[in-house]
Amino acid sequence: MSVVQAMPQTMRAVEISAPGGPEMLQLTERPVPQPGPDEIVIKLAYAGVNRPDALQRAGAYNPPPGASDLPGLEGAGTVVAVGDSVTTWAVGDMVCALLPGGGYAEYVATPAAHALPVPAGMALDQAACLPETCFTVWSNVFQRGALTAGEVFLVHGGSSGIGTMAIQLATAFGARVFATAGSDEKCAACTRLGAERAINYRTEDFVEVLRAEGGAHLILDMVGGSYIPRNIKTLRDDGRLVQIAFLESPKVELNFAQIMMRRLMLTGSTLRPQSTEAKARIGAALADQVWPLLAAGTVAPVMDSEFALADAAKAHTRMESSAHIGKIVLKM
Repeated sequence: MSVVQAMPQTMRAVEISAPGGPEMLQLTERPVPQPGPDEIVIKLAYAGVNRPDALQRAGAYNPPPGASDLPGLEGAGTVVAVGDSVTTWAVGDMVCALLPGGGYAEYVATPAAHALPVPAGMALDQAACLPETCFTVWSNVFQRGALTAGEVFLVHGGSSGIGTMAIQLATAFGARVFATAGSDEKCAACTRLGAERAINYRTEDFVEVLRAEGGAHLILDMVGGSYIPRNIKTLRDDGRLVQIAFLESPKVELNFAQIMMRRLMLTGSTLRPQSTEAKARIGAALADQVWPLLAAGTVAPVMDSEFALADAAKAHTRMESSAHIGKIVLKM
């Protein structure tokens, strides 16, 4: 039998009224979700704002089957309901969680295996920023990209939520970290987080900088388009390129002879469509490898700004301006 704390029938939420710009995010009332057998319901204190939310709002990133149509892929708060099969969490536990959707709301249901404890001493606004970034960085940089100590790692978009976490984790695990960003202020933020060198892509060529270091063993890219052939030039022999987004374009003309002759590996992933079991495995690895670093303060989310739930449109405008450094959150 599921365990449920007293909850209201309805909740405030932000829905996408129609595909389009930030103004399409509208405050609404929705029924409070109930937990499935393997799910928990969280009363959210904060939700993280991410690029996939904006893609979904624009009509370019549909929720997977069965997921909420509400945007929001991560959040933090208090467990208020536990499904019949759940033994890992109890009502009252403080958690942060990767969400299948539905985070722009006061309550959300998510698989219990996708939740992690709020790290000791961490505020809930910071904890809400962990799941999407940590799941993405760990699975792509360390599992798929196989980054090891001493290797040269280049992360594009170093001042983004993903970038700031990638810099810190790669540094913590002993890599030599390089990052690109679009202003001197953003570059300074990257070096403060541990990057050996931050490259202002508006005034410098990252290919030249990295080739002077012998090339990169691993590149994490979210730009795509014209960056893809330049990334190929930047990699050293046997290097790896991991693609996680396409801010520019997913299409490019590429000479694959270089990949064959230099034994390069090109891969990539998106997080949301992966199976519940796959995400649970990433979560278990995070609990073991990353959560101790967060509890120790070795790694911490970089916070940009906070908006009220009703001001979700302003949060999206801020994110799409690319003026932010680190994470944007909604306060419930």
